Amino acid sequence: MKRIIALLVLLATVLALSGCVTMTVDQMYALPKRSTKYNDLQTAIDNAMGGLEYAAPTSGENQQTVQMADLNGDGEDEYLLFARGSGEKPLQILIFGLTDESYVLLDTIESLGSAFQLVEYVNMDDKPGVELIIGRSVGDQVMGAVSVYTFSSGQPEQLMSVSYQEFVTADLDGNGLAELMVISDGASENANAVAFLYSYHSGTMVRSAEVNLSAPAANVKRIMVSGLSGGVSAVYVASALAESAIITDVFALKDGQFTNVSFSNESGTSVQTLRNYYVYADDIDDDGELELPSLITMTGAHQRSGDGMQYLIRWYTMTIDGGEVDKMHTFHNYDAGWYIMLDSALAYRTLVTQDGSTYTFYIWDEAFTNPQKVLTVYALTGSDREAAALTDGRFVLHRGDGVIYCAKMEDIVAQSGITQEDLADHFRLIQLEWKTGET
Repeated sequence: MKRIIALLVLLATVLALSGCVTMTVDQMYALPKRSTKYNDLQTAIDNAMGGLEYAAPTSGENQQTVQMADLNGDGEDEYLLFARGSGEKPLQILIFGLTDESYVLLDTIESLGSAFQLVEYVNMDDKPGVELIIGRSVGDQVMGAVSVYTFSSGQPEQLMSVSYQEFVTADLDGNGLAELMVISDGASENANAVAFLYSYHSGTMVRSAEVNLSAPAANVKRIMVSGLSGGVSAVYVASALAESAIITDVFALKDGQFTNVSFSNESGTSVQTLRNYYVYADDIDDDGELELPSLITMTGAHQRSGDGMQYLIRWYTMTIDGGEVDKMHTFHNYDAGWYIMLDSALAYRTLVTQDGSTYTFYIWDEAFTNPQKVLTVYALTGSDREAAALTDGRFVLHRGDGVIYCAKMEDIVAQSGITQEDLADHFRLIQLEWKTGET
């Protein structure tokens, strides 16, 4: 009771010092009022929306109907509203900005098309503000149109517009400014796609030479921007080669020339082909460089397991010259949703067998005549899983929703200096987008 009285006295003192001693409970909990500027913006939007409907972009990170960006570099954000009307150019971007402390409609960008697909804001010309990149669906056509607008003069000015199947922005030359990479259809319906790189030079957009992909544009599944071995930026384009295969093209600037650094002249396709798995490239070791996956057939797997688990994954990065740098080896269990990192020196002698939800790891001797058991991984789901995970020499790798992953090391592993903490650190859950992520 004394504590409650003391709290009331303290509250009364604070209110008195702040001049709010007469404030009522309703006043204390009143909702904040909208600012005058916000009301001006809403009024300007309402006045400009006559005969229009909202039409938010359908993909990418910027899918809001109303978006903010400092287009002209004056330090104040403009508001961009994406709408659709009727007429010859139904797609409209209404741009609102401050004038005499009130928001008004500054400009309207009208364009052909049926929907906004993708919107990005990047600096391409090294001038204050950002460029606006708009991808649009154009009628019933398979290909869309991407346009680049600059606001450096204070008004929207179109720098370029071109047909596309996919596009992405990236700073490939490391100068702090973005380039635009466009993927388009090949010369014929079933031909492999082609890519171009557009960059800003001397007041205009300059296009690179045409570079081939290893699959048609319709097969593209994922586009990622990351570093090659050594830090050079690159664009990784993963495409479906068949129902159960992924092929990855890697694009970068080599000696100033836009090129597919992964393209193999001997095979006619990129060298990163994975069959039987939908495995995408990923920065699996979090070093800022994207690793590419390659399947390794486990020696003797067909002799000890009939479940078709025949592969380990070798992860490597590429150099600007198309070389490969080994980074890691893993066993990926996609059905159960986990993977474990392996000792690369022993990966080619590793064998994994399955018995239900139990996976046993073996290491072959150098003659590949006798596999020695080294580790067993269990997935426990029963009501007694907590106790079972700590019996018979087992230890916990990860606790999930309704499941505990645990393991048991054989004596030979412990004697080599590997600890339970080491193994738990090498056990990871598979992120869903690695297997299913698409553009």
